[in-house]
Amino acid sequence: MEKSKLSDSNHFRELLEVFENPSPTRNFTIQHHCPEFTSVCPKTGQPDYGTIIFTYVPDELCVELKSLKMYLQRFRNEGIFYEAVTNRIMDDFLAVVKPRQATVESRWTPRGGLNSNIIVQYPDVPLG
Repeated sequence: MEKSKLSDSNHFRELLEVFENPSPTRNFTIQHHCPEFTSVCPKTGQPDYGTIIFTYVPDELCVELKSLKMYLQRFRNEGIFYEAVTNRIMDDFLAVVKPRQATVESRWTPRGGLNSNIIVQYPDVPLG
C-alpha cells in the first residue's frame, strides 16, 4: 500500500489484519487492553491519553494484535474528540473483524479534574 494512502486518516482501517477463528462454532470472549492510546484534543491541540478496551465474541475472524497496535498508533497525531474516536474505532473494527458481538471502551486520563469513559456496543443497544 502506498505510504500516502496510509497517512490519510480515512484509511486507518486498512492496517487491521485478521486470522481465522480457531473455534468458530463456540461463543467465547476475547478482551484486548491497549493502555497507551494517544490522540490529540481538537480544541486545545494537547495530547489525550487513554486506554482502549476491546471485548468481543468473534465469528469467523479474530483481529491480529500487531496490526491492532499499528492501527491504534495512527491516531497519535489525530485531532479528534473522545466520543468520535471511540465510535470510529468501533466502526473500523466491525468493518474488518465482523464479530458476533463487540464493545469498545475508551477510558481517558483526568484533565482538569474530570475523566471520561466512552462505551460503544454492537449490536447497538436500543434507545428508550
